[in-house]
Amino acid sequence: MAKQAKAKTNNTGGGDNFTRWLVIGMVTLVVATGAIFSVVSQKTKANESFTALKDFKVGAAVAATVDEANGSGITINTGATKVIDLWEDPQCPICNTFEQANGAYIDELIRSKKANVVFHVVSFIGDESVSASNAAYCAADEGHYLDFHKAMYLVQPALENSGFYTTENLIKIGKYAGLTTTSFIDCVTKVSKLDQVKAAYDSMAKYKVAGTPTVFFNGKLWERKNSGFNLDEFSAAFEAS
Repeated sequence: MAKQAKAKTNNTGGGDNFTRWLVIGMVTLVVATGAIFSVVSQKTKANESFTALKDFKVGAAVAATVDEANGSGITINTGATKVIDLWEDPQCPICNTFEQANGAYIDELIRSKKANVVFHVVSFIGDESVSASNAAYCAADEGHYLDFHKAMYLVQPALENSGFYTTENLIKIGKYAGLTTTSFIDCVTKVSKLDQVKAAYDSMAKYKVAGTPTVFFNGKLWERKNSGFNLDEFSAAFEAS
């Protein structure tokens, strides 16, 4: 009787083990399926985002320098009489709204050498802001910061820290912006500009910048009168500076 009872106990235990491993296997399958779906979904969203760059036109290269004394700002047209300091985070959706309203005007001011524009690429939203800011500094080294800046906003995802600003996608944005050199790819891959990215972020406190976008005209904070971004108001503020 004892042997039969023992055998029954073992059989019951075997049944429990089988059920447990079956459940574990099913859970693992669900998790794995979810992970695969998530990756596929992210790639699909990324591909959809890149359609915005299908007809992207790359402008002429524009030399930029990094002004360490000015918070490692990416500086274009040093010496111009009028100076615009623009503070942005690549993931900031309001910065994208600002870019769509005023970006073309600022681009023209730069290319016509009417203004010295300093881009302070800060990274307070998250790790993806750090990666994107690093790539922006890499683009500045190659003379195509303006194109990369424009392209990056055109594909900016609706959600912050969505997983979009990967090394692969940042390099892909660079290709659309005319950045195909080994030096750019290595700079993005190795995250070579972290010192400059950190310096830009740290300088926010020095200049009392609490958020983005923030604009200074010749050192004076621009306080817009409209709740949105109005090109006429922005251009008038520049002309009056």
